[in-house]
Amino acid sequence: MKISYNKLWKLLIDLKIGKAELRHRTGIASSTFTKLRNDEEVSMSIIRKICEELNCDIGDVMEFKKENSQK
Repeated sequence: MKISYNKLWKLLIDLKIGKAELRHRTGIASSTFTKLRNDEEVSMSIIRKICEELNCDIGDVMEFKKENSQK
């Protein structure tokens, strides 16, 4: 299975928050933010920071997808 953060990017659009603003608000390092943009694994503490800042749940920012899935 692979991780997808598409829900996070859609949520940011809905909340009218830019990626740079989220990074600034949460203090996430640019290298970690690059991992998010590339759908790579990040620590749960990073996901927690994002969820706390956006007042949402983990399922609102990420999901697992089958590797061969077209969705």
